[in-house]
Amino acid sequence: MSFLERLDRIDRRWIFLSMGLAVAVPIIVIGITGKTFPEVATPTTRGAFDAIQSLPAGSRILLSFDFDPASAGELQPMATAFVRHAAARDLDIYCMTLWAPAPPLLDETIRKVIVAGHPDLVYGKDYVNLGFQAGNESVLKVICTDFRQSFSKDYRGTPVDQIPMMAPIKSASDFDCIVTMSAGYPGCKEWVQYIATPALGSDDEILLVSGVTGVQAPQMVPYWPRQMRGMLGAIKGAAEYESLVNEFIKGSNPAADIGPQFMEAQRRMAPQLFGHLLMVGLIILGNCIHFGRRRALAGGAP
Repeated sequence: MSFLERLDRIDRRWIFLSMGLAVAVPIIVIGITGKTFPEVATPTTRGAFDAIQSLPAGSRILLSFDFDPASAGELQPMATAFVRHAAARDLDIYCMTLWAPAPPLLDETIRKVIVAGHPDLVYGKDYVNLGFQAGNESVLKVICTDFRQSFSKDYRGTPVDQIPMMAPIKSASDFDCIVTMSAGYPGCKEWVQYIATPALGSDDEILLVSGVTGVQAPQMVPYWPRQMRGMLGAIKGAAEYESLVNEFIKGSNPAADIGPQFMEAQRRMAPQLFGHLLMVGLIILGNCIHFGRRRALAGGAP
């Protein structure tokens, strides 16, 4: 039996074991050493970072958590990094969601990033959680002209008129930047269509930044950089942005502790890389076996 024939008949359990090791070994090594691969930001990710970085302290940023637990693997690291960046820049943080399953994710992000990491920030003065509003794109149509019609209370039930930081908010154009973390409908596309595009070229032009899942990214790229100033695509974009935010925070405060909870996306890059490399290697090997067998059969033909 030739070498190619032996490879062709290899027990598939060896392939499963190889994939398991390709994923598990990097996870174990990163867990022990705390080291991750360096990330080089793509232009879309750099655009998102620069857009928020350019905002002066005290600017108003609206973050819309438009995803559910099923998409949290890709989008939660983005949400954490966006909130950390906004808090580190001393921006006024407004949070909302168009997805019914998202409020627990939003609340957990606020607790992990703001309450635990920035105890000096005051609810209602420095950040607010406006919670979920049903209606999909109709909500976006309304907040273009009357934000309070859609969000009359925060998630605690407090009227927005009693929240100091809501005083200057009349419509979506009163925010200096809007960030949407989108897993589908309603999400990034609807924010582009109903919020960013109508304001293009006007005095109320809106600075829109997005983070999207891998399947959405190709659909949204045409809107960059005109309607969207920046975009994070899938877990890779999250890792790039996470790296930029961590570098900024360390540069501002060298004593800052960047814990593993703020490196979730970066820690996932090595297992993904080695898993993909193994898959590519197996595809190449499978093609070598296929064409080797064809040559052998052709050579033995009468």
